[in-house]
Amino acid sequence: MRPATKRRPRRQPASDPIDGVQAWLRLLVSVSIGTIGSAGLWSVVVVLPAVQAEFGTDRADASLPYTLTMVGFALGNLLVGRAVDTFGIVRPLTATAFALCIGYLFAGASSSIWEFAIWQGLLIGVGTATCFGPLVADLSHWFLRRRGFAVAAGATGNYIAGAVWPPVIQFLMASSGWRAAYVFVGIASIILMLPLILLLRKRLPDDHGSGSAAARNAARPMIDISPRMLQLMLGLAGIGCCVAMSMPQVHIVAYCADLGFGVANGAQMLSLMLAGGVVSRLVCGLIADRLGGIRTLLISSTLQMLALALYIPFDGLASLYIVSLVFGLAQGGIVPSYALIVREFLPAREAGRRVGFVIMMTVIGMALGGWLSGWIYDLTGSYHAAFINGIAWNLLNITIMVMLLMRTRMPGAPRLAMA
Repeated sequence: MRPATKRRPRRQPASDPIDGVQAWLRLLVSVSIGTIGSAGLWSVVVVLPAVQAEFGTDRADASLPYTLTMVGFALGNLLVGRAVDTFGIVRPLTATAFALCIGYLFAGASSSIWEFAIWQGLLIGVGTATCFGPLVADLSHWFLRRRGFAVAAGATGNYIAGAVWPPVIQFLMASSGWRAAYVFVGIASIILMLPLILLLRKRLPDDHGSGSAAARNAARPMIDISPRMLQLMLGLAGIGCCVAMSMPQVHIVAYCADLGFGVANGAQMLSLMLAGGVVSRLVCGLIADRLGGIRTLLISSTLQMLALALYIPFDGLASLYIVSLVFGLAQGGIVPSYALIVREFLPAREAGRRVGFVIMMTVIGMALGGWLSGWIYDLTGSYHAAFINGIAWNLLNITIMVMLLMRTRMPGAPRLAMA
Protein backbone atom coordinates (compact mmCIF):
# COMPACT_ATOMS: atom_id res chain seq x y z
CA MET A 1 0.00 0.00 0.00
CA ARG A 2 1.46 3.36 -1.04
CA PRO A 3 2.02 5.81 1.80
CA ALA A 4 -0.17 8.87 1.78
CA THR A 5 1.57 11.96 0.47
CA LYS A 6 0.92 15.48 1.60
CA ARG A 7 -0.99 17.41 -1.00
CA ARG A 8 0.77 20.55 -2.14
CA PRO A 9 -1.22 23.77 -2.16
CA ARG A 10 -2.44 24.73 -5.60
CA ARG A 11 -0.45 27.50 -7.16
CA GLN A 12 -2.11 30.67 -8.25
CA PRO A 13 -2.79 30.65 -12.00
CA ALA A 14 -0.29 32.70 -13.98
CA SER A 15 -3.15 34.57 -15.63
CA ASP A 16 -4.61 35.68 -12.29
CA PRO A 17 -3.88 39.40 -11.90
CA ILE A 18 -4.08 39.20 -8.09
CA ASP A 19 -0.54 39.46 -6.67
CA GLY A 20 0.77 39.21 -10.23
CA VAL A 21 3.07 41.37 -12.35
CA GLN A 22 0.23 43.76 -13.18
CA ALA A 23 -0.44 44.26 -9.47
CA TRP A 24 3.19 45.12 -8.68
CA LEU A 25 3.36 47.50 -11.62
CA ARG A 26 0.18 49.11 -10.31
CA LEU A 27 1.82 49.51 -6.90
CA LEU A 28 4.84 51.28 -8.43
CA VAL A 29 2.59 53.60 -10.44
CA SER A 30 0.40 54.31 -7.41
CA VAL A 31 3.39 55.31 -5.28
CA SER A 32 4.59 57.63 -8.06
CA ILE A 33 1.16 59.25 -8.38
CA GLY A 34 0.92 59.59 -4.61
CA THR A 35 4.29 61.31 -4.48
CA ILE A 36 3.36 63.79 -7.21
CA GLY A 37 -0.19 64.42 -6.07
CA SER A 38 0.70 64.91 -2.39
CA ALA A 39 2.78 68.02 -3.06
CA GLY A 40 -0.12 70.16 -1.83
CA LEU A 41 0.28 68.94 1.74
CA TRP A 42 3.79 70.40 1.86
CA SER A 43 3.80 73.30 -0.62
CA VAL A 44 1.45 75.34 1.55
CA VAL A 45 3.79 74.93 4.53
CA VAL A 46 6.88 75.94 2.56
CA VAL A 47 5.37 79.11 1.04
CA LEU A 48 3.62 80.18 4.26
CA PRO A 49 6.21 82.81 5.35
CA ALA A 50 6.35 84.38 1.89
CA VAL A 51 2.55 84.44 1.56
CA GLN A 52 2.19 85.99 5.00
CA ALA A 53 4.74 88.69 4.19
CA GLU A 54 3.21 89.56 0.81
CA PHE A 55 -0.37 89.80 2.05
CA GLY A 56 0.59 91.46 5.34
CA THR A 57 -1.43 89.09 7.56
CA ASP A 58 -0.85 87.81 11.06
CA ARG A 59 0.16 84.21 11.75
CA ALA A 60 -3.39 83.06 12.51
CA ASP A 61 -4.75 84.25 9.14
CA ALA A 62 -1.66 82.93 7.38
CA SER A 63 -2.37 79.48 8.84
CA LEU A 64 -5.85 79.44 7.28
CA PRO A 65 -4.67 77.97 3.93
CA TYR A 66 -3.16 74.96 5.71
CA THR A 67 -6.32 74.48 7.77
CA LEU A 68 -8.56 74.53 4.70
CA THR A 69 -6.15 72.21 2.88
CA MET A 70 -6.57 69.64 5.65
CA VAL A 71 -10.35 70.12 5.62
CA GLY A 72 -10.39 69.49 1.88
CA PHE A 73 -8.06 66.51 2.34
CA ALA A 74 -10.37 64.99 4.98
CA LEU A 75 -13.59 65.47 2.97
CA GLY A 76 -11.91 64.41 -0.26
CA ASN A 77 -10.97 61.02 1.14
CA LEU A 78 -14.63 60.33 1.91
CA LEU A 79 -16.27 61.84 -1.18
CA VAL A 80 -13.75 60.62 -3.75
CA GLY A 81 -13.70 57.22 -2.05
CA ARG A 82 -17.39 56.83 -2.90
CA ALA A 83 -16.68 57.80 -6.51
CA VAL A 84 -13.94 55.18 -6.76
CA ASP A 85 -16.37 52.45 -5.65
CA THR A 86 -18.63 53.42 -8.56
CA PHE A 87 -16.33 54.50 -11.39
CA GLY A 88 -12.96 53.02 -10.54
CA ILE A 89 -9.82 55.04 -9.88
CA VAL A 90 -8.97 56.41 -13.35
CA ARG A 91 -11.76 58.99 -13.71
CA PRO A 92 -11.29 60.47 -10.21
CA LEU A 93 -7.52 60.61 -10.69
CA THR A 94 -7.88 62.30 -14.09
CA ALA A 95 -10.19 64.90 -12.57
CA THR A 96 -7.66 65.28 -9.74
CA ALA A 97 -4.79 66.01 -12.14
CA PHE A 98 -6.76 68.87 -13.70
CA ALA A 99 -8.02 70.08 -10.30
CA LEU A 100 -4.48 70.24 -8.91
CA CYS A 101 -3.20 72.09 -11.97
CA ILE A 102 -6.03 74.64 -11.88
CA GLY A 103 -5.76 74.95 -8.10
CA TYR A 104 -2.04 75.75 -8.19
CA LEU A 105 -2.44 78.22 -11.06
CA PHE A 106 -5.32 80.05 -9.37
CA ALA A 107 -3.65 79.98 -5.95
CA GLY A 108 -0.49 81.37 -7.53
CA ALA A 109 -2.54 84.26 -8.94
CA SER A 110 -4.38 85.01 -5.68
CA SER A 111 -4.80 88.60 -4.60
CA SER A 112 -5.60 87.90 -0.93
CA ILE A 113 -4.94 85.33 1.77
CA TRP A 114 -8.60 84.28 1.69
CA GLU A 115 -8.53 83.64 -2.05
CA PHE A 116 -5.31 81.65 -1.65
CA ALA A 117 -6.87 79.61 1.17
CA ILE A 118 -10.02 78.82 -0.85
CA TRP A 119 -8.06 77.42 -3.79
CA GLN A 120 -5.87 75.43 -1.41
CA GLY A 121 -8.85 73.79 0.27
CA LEU A 122 -11.30 73.48 -2.62
CA LEU A 123 -9.01 72.11 -5.32
CA ILE A 124 -5.57 71.29 -3.92
CA GLY A 125 -6.75 69.75 -0.64
CA VAL A 126 -9.50 67.63 -2.21
CA GLY A 127 -7.23 66.67 -5.11
CA THR A 128 -4.46 65.59 -2.79
CA ALA A 129 -6.91 63.33 -0.95
CA THR A 130 -7.51 61.28 -4.11
CA CYS A 131 -3.84 60.35 -4.10
CA PHE A 132 -4.05 58.80 -0.63
CA GLY A 133 -7.08 56.90 0.73
CA PRO A 134 -8.96 56.28 -2.56
CA LEU A 135 -5.76 55.30 -4.38
CA VAL A 136 -4.78 52.88 -1.62
CA ALA A 137 -8.30 51.41 -1.53
CA ASP A 138 -8.13 50.71 -5.27
CA LEU A 139 -4.69 49.15 -4.89
CA SER A 140 -5.93 46.80 -2.17
CA HIS A 141 -8.13 44.94 -4.69
CA TRP A 142 -5.06 43.79 -6.62
CA PHE A 143 -3.34 41.98 -3.76
CA LEU A 144 -4.25 39.12 -1.46
CA ARG A 145 -1.16 37.36 -0.11
CA ARG A 146 0.89 40.57 -0.09
CA ARG A 147 -1.92 43.03 0.56
CA GLY A 148 -0.41 44.31 3.80
CA PHE A 149 2.90 45.26 2.19
CA ALA A 150 1.21 46.66 -0.93
CA VAL A 151 -1.19 48.91 1.00
CA ALA A 152 1.59 50.12 3.30
CA ALA A 153 3.91 50.81 0.37
CA GLY A 154 1.14 52.56 -1.54
CA ALA A 155 0.61 54.88 1.44
CA THR A 156 4.24 56.03 1.46
CA GLY A 157 3.66 58.50 -1.37
CA ASN A 158 2.68 61.40 0.89
CA TYR A 159 5.75 60.87 3.10
CA ILE A 160 8.06 60.65 0.08
CA ALA A 161 6.45 63.86 -1.19
CA GLY A 162 7.44 65.48 2.11
CA ALA A 163 11.07 64.70 1.34
CA VAL A 164 11.01 65.53 -2.39
CA TRP A 165 8.86 68.63 -2.85
CA PRO A 166 9.95 71.11 -0.13
CA PRO A 167 13.56 71.45 -1.46
CA VAL A 168 12.24 71.88 -5.01
CA ILE A 169 9.75 74.55 -3.96
CA GLN A 170 12.33 76.34 -1.81
CA PHE A 171 14.74 76.45 -4.78
CA LEU A 172 12.05 77.87 -7.08
CA MET A 173 11.01 80.42 -4.47
CA ALA A 174 14.59 81.61 -4.07
CA SER A 175 14.98 82.12 -7.82
CA SER A 176 11.50 83.18 -8.98
CA GLY A 177 9.19 83.66 -5.98
CA TRP A 178 6.37 81.60 -4.51
CA ARG A 179 3.89 82.39 -7.28
CA ALA A 180 6.19 80.98 -9.97
CA ALA A 181 6.83 77.95 -7.75
CA TYR A 182 3.09 77.26 -7.59
CA VAL A 183 2.72 77.59 -11.36
CA PHE A 184 5.57 75.11 -11.82
CA VAL A 185 4.05 72.56 -9.42
CA GLY A 186 0.65 72.87 -11.10
CA ILE A 187 1.98 72.29 -14.60
CA ALA A 188 4.31 69.52 -13.43
CA SER A 189 1.41 67.77 -11.68
CA ILE A 190 -0.72 67.37 -14.78
CA ILE A 191 2.19 66.59 -17.10
CA LEU A 192 3.55 63.86 -14.82
CA MET A 193 0.26 62.41 -13.55
CA LEU A 194 -1.73 61.92 -16.76
CA PRO A 195 0.66 59.38 -18.39
CA LEU A 196 0.85 57.45 -15.12
CA ILE A 197 -2.94 57.43 -14.76
CA LEU A 198 -3.23 55.78 -18.19
CA LEU A 199 -1.26 52.84 -16.80
CA LEU A 200 -4.07 52.22 -14.30
CA ARG A 201 -6.83 51.87 -16.92
CA LYS A 202 -6.96 48.10 -16.64
CA ARG A 203 -9.58 47.02 -14.12
CA LEU A 204 -10.10 43.67 -12.52
CA PRO A 205 -12.91 41.77 -14.27
CA ASP A 206 -16.20 41.67 -12.40
CA ASP A 207 -15.85 37.93 -11.92
CA HIS A 208 -12.16 37.98 -11.02
CA GLY A 209 -11.47 35.13 -8.73
CA SER A 210 -15.12 34.10 -8.68
CA GLY A 211 -14.14 30.53 -9.26
CA SER A 212 -11.77 30.60 -6.32
CA ALA A 213 -13.60 33.08 -4.10
CA ALA A 214 -14.41 30.43 -1.54
CA ALA A 215 -10.79 29.32 -1.41
CA ARG A 216 -9.56 32.88 -1.06
CA ASN A 217 -11.98 33.69 1.72
CA ALA A 218 -11.60 30.40 3.58
CA ALA A 219 -8.84 31.73 5.80
CA ARG A 220 -10.28 35.21 6.28
CA PRO A 221 -10.82 36.19 9.91
CA MET A 222 -14.28 37.15 11.10
CA ILE A 223 -15.39 39.66 13.69
CA ASP A 224 -18.48 39.62 15.90
CA ILE A 225 -19.35 43.27 15.34
CA SER A 226 -21.71 44.79 12.81
CA PRO A 227 -20.11 46.59 9.84
CA ARG A 228 -21.54 49.93 10.96
CA MET A 229 -20.24 49.56 14.51
CA LEU A 230 -16.84 48.39 13.26
CA GLN A 231 -16.55 51.45 11.02
CA LEU A 232 -17.51 53.79 13.85
CA MET A 233 -14.98 52.16 16.20
CA LEU A 234 -12.26 52.45 13.58
CA GLY A 235 -13.13 56.12 13.12
CA LEU A 236 -12.87 56.78 16.85
CA ALA A 237 -9.62 54.83 17.00
CA GLY A 238 -8.31 56.92 14.09
CA ILE A 239 -9.00 60.12 16.00
CA GLY A 240 -7.26 58.75 19.09
CA CYS A 241 -4.05 57.63 17.40
CA CYS A 242 -3.74 60.78 15.30
CA VAL A 243 -4.30 63.21 18.16
CA ALA A 244 -1.23 61.53 19.66
CA MET A 245 0.62 61.44 16.34
CA SER A 246 0.07 65.14 15.69
CA MET A 247 1.88 66.29 18.82
CA PRO A 248 5.43 65.76 17.51
CA GLN A 249 4.59 66.15 13.82
CA VAL A 250 2.87 69.52 14.21
CA HIS A 251 4.81 71.00 17.13
CA ILE A 252 8.35 69.58 16.96
CA VAL A 253 9.68 72.71 15.20
CA ALA A 254 8.09 75.04 17.75
CA TYR A 255 9.23 72.75 20.59
CA CYS A 256 12.84 72.98 19.42
CA ALA A 257 12.60 76.74 19.13
CA ASP A 258 11.28 76.96 22.72
CA LEU A 259 14.19 74.84 23.93
CA GLY A 260 16.66 77.17 22.19
CA PHE A 261 17.74 74.70 19.48
CA GLY A 262 16.38 76.76 16.60
CA VAL A 263 13.86 76.15 13.82
CA ALA A 264 16.39 74.46 11.51
CA ASN A 265 17.01 71.60 13.94
CA GLY A 266 13.26 71.14 14.38
CA ALA A 267 12.77 70.93 10.61
CA GLN A 268 15.53 68.33 10.36
CA MET A 269 13.90 66.29 13.12
CA LEU A 270 10.60 66.39 11.23
CA SER A 271 12.33 65.16 8.06
CA LEU A 272 13.98 62.39 10.05
CA MET A 273 10.60 61.48 11.53
CA LEU A 274 9.01 61.23 8.07
CA ALA A 275 11.91 59.14 6.76
CA GLY A 276 11.41 56.77 9.68
CA GLY A 277 7.71 56.69 8.83
CA VAL A 278 8.45 55.40 5.31
CA VAL A 279 10.55 52.55 6.71
CA SER A 280 7.93 51.83 9.35
CA ARG A 281 5.13 51.57 6.79
CA LEU A 282 7.03 49.04 4.71
CA VAL A 283 8.01 46.92 7.70
CA CYS A 284 4.50 47.01 9.15
CA GLY A 285 3.14 45.96 5.77
CA LEU A 286 5.26 42.81 5.91
CA ILE A 287 4.12 42.19 9.49
CA ALA A 288 0.48 42.70 8.54
CA ASP A 289 0.71 39.98 5.90
CA ARG A 290 1.44 37.57 8.75
CA LEU A 291 -0.50 38.98 11.70
CA GLY A 292 -3.36 40.91 10.10
CA GLY A 293 -4.36 44.55 10.32
CA ILE A 294 -5.67 44.67 13.89
CA ARG A 295 -2.60 43.11 15.49
CA THR A 296 -0.28 45.24 13.38
CA LEU A 297 -2.12 48.42 14.32
CA LEU A 298 -2.10 47.42 17.98
CA ILE A 299 1.67 46.86 17.91
CA SER A 300 2.32 50.14 16.08
CA SER A 301 0.02 52.13 18.36
CA THR A 302 1.68 50.73 21.48
CA LEU A 303 5.13 51.58 20.12
CA GLN A 304 3.93 55.09 19.21
CA MET A 305 2.72 55.65 22.77
CA LEU A 306 6.04 54.50 24.20
CA ALA A 307 7.97 56.70 21.78
CA LEU A 308 5.77 59.67 22.63
CA ALA A 309 6.51 59.15 26.31
CA LEU A 310 10.25 59.39 25.57
CA TYR A 311 9.86 63.08 24.67
CA ILE A 312 9.07 63.92 28.29
CA PRO A 313 12.36 62.95 29.99
CA PHE A 314 14.68 63.46 27.00
CA ASP A 315 14.83 67.08 25.81
CA GLY A 316 18.48 67.46 24.80
CA LEU A 317 19.38 68.20 21.19
CA ALA A 318 20.96 64.82 20.41
CA SER A 319 18.31 62.89 22.32
CA LEU A 320 15.49 64.70 20.48
CA TYR A 321 16.96 63.62 17.14
CA ILE A 322 17.03 60.02 18.35
CA VAL A 323 13.54 60.13 19.86
CA SER A 324 12.14 61.72 16.69
CA LEU A 325 13.60 58.91 14.60
CA VAL A 326 12.21 56.33 17.04
CA PHE A 327 8.81 58.02 16.88
CA GLY A 328 8.84 57.92 13.07
CA LEU A 329 9.79 54.25 13.08
CA ALA A 330 6.96 53.53 15.52
CA GLN A 331 4.02 55.40 13.96
CA GLY A 332 4.36 54.97 10.20
CA GLY A 333 2.39 51.73 10.00
CA ILE A 334 -0.68 52.92 11.88
CA VAL A 335 -2.74 54.67 9.18
CA PRO A 336 -2.28 52.01 6.43
CA SER A 337 -3.40 49.36 8.92
CA TYR A 338 -6.89 50.89 8.96
CA ALA A 339 -7.21 50.21 5.24
CA LEU A 340 -6.16 46.60 5.84
CA ILE A 341 -8.74 46.13 8.59
CA VAL A 342 -11.44 47.51 6.29
CA ARG A 343 -10.44 45.06 3.56
CA GLU A 344 -10.29 42.14 6.00
CA PHE A 345 -13.72 42.60 7.56
CA LEU A 346 -15.88 44.86 5.37
CA PRO A 347 -17.31 44.37 1.85
CA ALA A 348 -14.73 44.81 -0.91
CA ARG A 349 -17.20 46.71 -3.12
CA GLU A 350 -17.42 49.42 -0.42
CA ALA A 351 -13.69 49.72 0.19
CA GLY A 352 -13.36 53.22 -1.26
CA ARG A 353 -15.95 54.93 0.89
CA ARG A 354 -15.16 52.95 4.04
CA VAL A 355 -11.40 53.52 3.80
CA GLY A 356 -12.14 57.14 2.94
CA PHE A 357 -14.25 57.55 6.06
CA VAL A 358 -11.57 56.17 8.37
CA ILE A 359 -8.84 58.27 6.72
CA MET A 360 -11.07 61.32 7.12
CA MET A 361 -11.33 60.60 10.84
CA THR A 362 -7.55 60.30 11.15
CA VAL A 363 -7.17 63.73 9.51
CA ILE A 364 -9.71 65.12 11.97
CA GLY A 365 -7.57 63.61 14.73
CA MET A 366 -4.47 65.33 13.35
CA ALA A 367 -6.28 68.67 13.20
CA LEU A 368 -7.76 68.26 16.68
CA GLY A 369 -4.44 67.13 18.14
CA GLY A 370 -2.53 70.02 16.63
CA TRP A 371 -4.98 72.52 18.08
CA LEU A 372 -5.22 70.76 21.47
CA SER A 373 -1.45 70.72 21.88
CA GLY A 374 -1.24 74.43 21.15
CA TRP A 375 -4.11 75.18 23.53
CA ILE A 376 -2.52 73.13 26.31
CA TYR A 377 0.80 74.90 25.72
CA ASP A 378 -0.88 78.31 26.01
CA LEU A 379 -2.60 77.15 29.19
CA THR A 380 0.42 75.59 30.92
CA GLY A 381 3.40 77.27 29.27
CA SER A 382 4.93 73.85 28.53
CA TYR A 383 4.61 70.99 26.06
CA HIS A 384 4.91 68.33 28.78
CA ALA A 385 1.18 68.32 29.46
CA ALA A 386 0.54 68.16 25.72
CA PHE A 387 2.66 65.01 25.49
CA ILE A 388 0.66 63.47 28.34
CA ASN A 389 -2.57 64.43 26.55
CA GLY A 390 -1.31 62.61 23.45
CA ILE A 391 -0.52 59.51 25.50
CA ALA A 392 -4.07 59.50 26.91
CA TRP A 393 -5.60 59.64 23.43
CA ASN A 394 -3.21 56.89 22.32
CA LEU A 395 -4.52 54.70 25.14
CA LEU A 396 -8.03 55.16 23.70
CA ASN A 397 -6.79 53.77 20.39
CA ILE A 398 -5.11 50.81 22.09
CA THR A 399 -8.26 50.04 24.08
CA ILE A 400 -10.39 49.94 20.92
CA MET A 401 -7.89 47.71 19.14
CA VAL A 402 -7.85 45.27 22.07
CA MET A 403 -11.66 45.16 22.03
CA LEU A 404 -11.65 44.42 18.29
CA LEU A 405 -8.99 41.76 18.70
CA MET A 406 -11.06 40.03 21.37
CA ARG A 407 -14.02 39.92 18.95
CA THR A 408 -11.95 38.46 16.11
CA ARG A 409 -11.89 34.77 15.30
CA MET A 410 -10.65 32.54 12.51
CA PRO A 411 -13.07 30.32 10.58
CA GLY A 412 -13.87 27.21 12.56
CA ALA A 413 -13.10 28.83 15.91
CA PRO A 414 -15.85 28.92 18.57
CA ARG A 415 -18.12 31.94 18.23
CA LEU A 416 -17.73 34.52 20.97
CA ALA A 417 -20.80 35.47 22.95
CA MET A 418 -22.02 38.96 22.17
CA ALA A 419 -21.94 41.35 25.09
